[in-house]
Amino acid sequence: MAWWRGPDVWLPWCLLAAALVAVPVLGDDYLAYQLGLYLLYGLVTQGIALTWGRCGFLPLGQALFFGLGAYVSGAVLKGSEHQALWWAAWPLAVLGPAVLAWALARVLFARRFESGPFFSLITLALGMLGFQIASQWSSVTGGFNGLGGIPDLPGLDRYARLYWLIVGVVLLATAAWVALDRLPIGTLWRATAEQENRLQFFGFATDRLKALAFGLSGALGGLAGALYAPHQGLVTPPVMGFQLSAELVIWAAVGGRSSPYGALLGAVGIGWLSATLRQEFVYWEVIVALLFIAVVLRFPGGAVSLAAPLWRRLARRSASPRAVPAPTRPGPRDDEVLVFEGVRVVQHGVTILDGLDLRVATRGVHGLIGPNGAGKTSTFNALTARLPLAAGRIRWCGEDLAGLTADAIARRGVGRKFQIPSIFPALTVAEHLRIATWAQRAHGMDLLRMRTQHWRTPLRDAVEAELPFLVEASGRPAGELSQGQRQMLELVLTLLPEPRLLLLDEPCAGLSTHETAQQLALIATAVARLQTTALLIEHDFSAVERLATQVHVLHQGRLLASGTLAQLQADAAVQAVYAGGRK
Repeated sequence: MAWWRGPDVWLPWCLLAAALVAVPVLGDDYLAYQLGLYLLYGLVTQGIALTWGRCGFLPLGQALFFGLGAYVSGAVLKGSEHQALWWAAWPLAVLGPAVLAWALARVLFARRFESGPFFSLITLALGMLGFQIASQWSSVTGGFNGLGGIPDLPGLDRYARLYWLIVGVVLLATAAWVALDRLPIGTLWRATAEQENRLQFFGFATDRLKALAFGLSGALGGLAGALYAPHQGLVTPPVMGFQLSAELVIWAAVGGRSSPYGALLGAVGIGWLSATLRQEFVYWEVIVALLFIAVVLRFPGGAVSLAAPLWRRLARRSASPRAVPAPTRPGPRDDEVLVFEGVRVVQHGVTILDGLDLRVATRGVHGLIGPNGAGKTSTFNALTARLPLAAGRIRWCGEDLAGLTADAIARRGVGRKFQIPSIFPALTVAEHLRIATWAQRAHGMDLLRMRTQHWRTPLRDAVEAELPFLVEASGRPAGELSQGQRQMLELVLTLLPEPRLLLLDEPCAGLSTHETAQQLALIATAVARLQTTALLIEHDFSAVERLATQVHVLHQGRLLASGTLAQLQADAAVQAVYAGGRK
């Protein structure tokens, strides 16, 4: 199924194209010239919508890339004896900002599992730095007076024909934005915004996903700037300034920060309104501010969200695609042994794990029990790179996991289910299942192919048959599910990548007796089917008794005893520190 199929995709694009084509017909060339300027701003705003609305991190210095593209484009046009050379050189105005944005994101997001406000502040500082450089480097940028005398593009005068080039670029950029959003990469971007930590435990390198998105937003900024220079004939330092960056963010918020159409609507609508009011009303900023506050409070998704119910109805009319067999995962290995050797973890001066020695060498379910504070969940956190080791080693399949990130460990066949369900609330149940199916299977170009959206595995078919709600609620946001359904959904998400080592942290917490029986049956079936090794943290002895063939007791961050559940229940040392319980 092609990405453009479905009226929810082609209809809004066609309406946009018709509206832009009608402007010179119903108005005049000067109207088209004015609209062209705000369409260029809309391109930059689309970049903000991609990073902020889709990936969940907000750049506050996006004008830096716009200004960089404009200065490079203007310099090339002025410096070329033959202006036709601009067509060969202008990709520098696009690729330069794109590479700069990508490199910044790679550095800023490296080895982090959340975005945080630091990114926004750094991009703000870089934008301010760009403004200062443009203002002071007079020999290159023209200083405060700017880079003037920029000629028209060859064969395209700025008051008429250049508009059509801008319209073509805007339509192509919008189509590319929509295409990426419907491809697997778009789903992963939205998942990053919802729950970046969880996505890393599927094995996806979210720092690379965010760097790609920021690189594309930089390319959009550079592309807009490359056309801005010949459109205006003058490039001045404010094109890199904080005021423009702030206006771009406001336009994205008012129009709709999760939609390319919302970004254009905000830039053209609010931008044009601001320009008009500026000439006729002294306190025009007050009106714009009040409009911004009203829209954000009343419509958090922006003005474009008013049309969202219509697009959802149109999307439901799309035909169901045929399933595509997903690539198979590697089978069991002979060296699947998990070893903790003298592992010590200290947090804020408190010793959490104190020389833990543990060896898990047989397949099947191993129980990990002990009193609260014994270090059970911390054992999982240390294994999955969420707690740094103060001493000791953790080895899996003979490889030392020290220094690896959570996503790198997941790619080595380690899957983790959290005690509190960790899902993506705004994503549908079907999107959750797709992400879990892609984990450990989708690589590189797979994320840019529509057929990847329809991958299926035998395990997924079996799980959906066992848990009918996964199909019945496939189109609903996962945030609408009950607590029990969320627990079962997260277990399914952990199983679908078919991990070789399965970490289960109280998978039955908060479940009813019936739901607990379903959950335990699913675990037992999956472990047997996948021939995997599982570590189960559980306070319910009935669950441990049903699933675990070997049980390990932790106490004060150390291994107290190992054996069968019956042996441990008869162990005086275990009885002295832990009694357990049953539902």
